[in-house]
Amino acid sequence: MALITETQLRARLAGGIPNPLPVAEDDKLTPAAADFLRSRGIEVKRTPSRAANARPFDSDEDLGIPVGVSARHVHLSPEHAEALFGPGYALTPHRELSQRGQFAAMETVTLVGPKGYLPGVRILGPSRGASQVEISRTDGYALGIQPPVRLSGRLQGTPGVTIVGARGTVVLNEGLIVAKNHVHMSPEDASRFRVASGDSIIVRTSGDRPVWFADVVVRVSPAYSLDLHLDTDEANAASLRTGDTVRMIGKNGEIRGA
Repeated sequence: MALITETQLRARLAGGIPNPLPVAEDDKLTPAAADFLRSRGIEVKRTPSRAANARPFDSDEDLGIPVGVSARHVHLSPEHAEALFGPGYALTPHRELSQRGQFAAMETVTLVGPKGYLPGVRILGPSRGASQVEISRTDGYALGIQPPVRLSGRLQGTPGVTIVGARGTVVLNEGLIVAKNHVHMSPEDASRFRVASGDSIIVRTSGDRPVWFADVVVRVSPAYSLDLHLDTDEANAASLRTGDTVRMIGKNGEIRGA
């Protein structure tokens, strides 16, 4: 028996989900998966139970991961949001992001460095404990600052940057990073991919010029939806756009089946 989750179905969107979707008689859909199919008008067609050697729904062929391309953006603490936009200011949601509860705000800021500036940089909400700015390596050349590659939240020893808002300016002493590529997974996703939080996976793109990302950090939380986060430099180099799919081919430095 296989448990079919919403995140498994989302991972198959790019390649297309057949309608009706064949599901073995002894497989189970989570309520969220059933709602996902229903909302898209996809019917479920029950088929005879699989033989012992048949491929399950979540076989290796289904280990696809949707891509989310992350442009330069800013996370603000409540104090810095007020400093930039005024006392008691609350960010205005513009659109939802792939991770539940997170959003791109209507508000934007300008980043200023020693050699230049970047206007119209989107703020992501909700506010968090410490302000953080994520840029690409190319953005760093424009600003005249070359921050290290770090996972989100690991800010010690990073350079700062000046943030200019509608009603004020904040000078960060640290908090500017190039975000390390990583994949968000729910516990159910982690079980299906046979990985744990902190593992490193190897993923491969498809197409005429396939690219491997050999050290993608796994982050697991019940609040997460399956999504590979790349910055614009990485996505452009691999000819990827948001919504494309990559395949996991190994973990912790080892290629599966090698």
